[in-house]
Amino acid sequence: MIRRFGAPPQKGRTYTRRPGAYAILPRNGRVLLTYQHGLDPEFQLPGGGIDPGESPLRALHREVFEETGWHIARPRRIGAFKRFVYMPEYTLWAEKLCHIYVAHPVRSVCPPTEPEHESVWMTPQQAIATIGNDGDCMFLTHFYQ
Repeated sequence: MIRRFGAPPQKGRTYTRRPGAYAILPRNGRVLLTYQHGLDPEFQLPGGGIDPGESPLRALHREVFEETGWHIARPRRIGAFKRFVYMPEYTLWAEKLCHIYVAHPVRSVCPPTEPEHESVWMTPQQAIATIGNDGDCMFLTHFYQ
């Protein structure tokens, strides 16, 4: 069974399943996050939705690059969680199935190409204290213990 974080699903509401791939990206004692500006600004693990026909690993590489401008290597899946949320950028109620990986940020190529995203380096302690959702926080905490 996959652990749920956040609010339970609301009765009578229809949720669209939205699988995604997200990464913990450690380097030189710090971790790379993305800060999403906009309607619901927050610090997040870089990553996002897996498009139809796309593999989770391909989505992970694409999303990390779009949100940080970094290329990554050697991704390793460490777990998954789900959460039920409203996604204002898509006007969609979603059951997010979040696949979490650890990968190595290899090279910064450019600024983030995804609008309203900013790449941010933090210490693990800072990241755990400021990350926007409890699932990301749990995986960061376990990784750095």
